[in-house]
Parts: sequence; structure tokens; C-alpha cells
Amino acid sequence: MKARLNLIVLRASDPDRLAAFYSALGLSFEKHRHGTSPEHFACENDGLVFEIYPSSTKNPPTQNLRIGFQVTDVSAATDQLLKLGAKQLSAPSPSPWGLRAVLQDLEGNKVELTEAVG
Repeated sequence: MKARLNLIVLRASDPDRLAAFYSALGLSFEKHRHGTSPEHFACENDGLVFEIYPSSTKNPPTQNLRIGFQVTDVSAATDQLLKLGAKQLSAPSPSPWGLRAVLQDLEGNKVELTEAVG
């Protein structure tokens, strides 16, 4: 058996603001609605669907998840996300995976940025 990750779903207290936050990384979100589900944001990137749904009493905001993104410029991406309200947990610094930074998004999730090498 071989599995491939194809879906990430976050629940957010402010989905519009969180979609704008992740859009700063170059992700392109569209509003969707499936059947009776609430309207939400969806982005498809190389076969991976990343969705942001509104939270509710039944489905509280997602927290403490760690999501990693490879970007072309870690320092620029970090600066952009900090301007949008991210908290810096780890400044851009060399790592075995290339230049790397860790931030916290607007809902408390960790966002790891690594710079594409080569």
C-alpha cells in the first residue's frame, strides 16, 4: 500500500482572514460549498487540497497543527506573514533542509517555511 497526502482541512474562527494569510504565500483560494456544508475556502496545489472552514461549537478552530511550505525566499515570506499578524517562533536560519523559519498563524497553528535549495 502507498498513501499520498491529498487533503488538509483547517477550522478557523475567521476563515476570510486566515485565507488571506495563506494567500500571502502564493496560494490561490476559491470559495466552495459542498451539499449542506458551510461555505469555505479551497485551494488545490499539485493534487493537494487545502481547505479553510469556519469553526463552530461542534467543530472548534484547529490549533497546534504544524504545516510546512517550501518557498522561494524564506526571509521575504516571513516578513510578509509577520505583517499579517503571524508570531515568529524561529527566525530564518540554516538547517539541514535549507534556510528555515517557524511562525504561528492567526489561529495558533505552526507554519514551517523552508527555502527551495538549488
